[in-house]
Amino acid sequence: MGTIRIDKRALPRLLADGSAGRGVSYQEAFAELAATHRGLPPDRIVPLLRRAADQALLGFTSADLYEQAEAISTGQRYELRVTLT
Repeated sequence: MGTIRIDKRALPRLLADGSAGRGVSYQEAFAELAATHRGLPPDRIVPLLRRAADQALLGFTSADLYEQAEAISTGQRYELRVTLT
């Protein structure tokens, strides 16, 4: 399980709620990768997650991204705790 602190104005970049108006939210990018990259090594998934996080201007650490990539690779559920600032 991961934890991230973000400014409340960044929430539409994180979650797919339709209010962002443009681009793909990180949640949508994660879901797409989870649907298409299961079984691949985490090291191949991390750069794709990094790109999605960078585009959404979210500050995930390398450890966070690797943990997410492992969940995608193995098909395990991933839970992210978000604290809004």
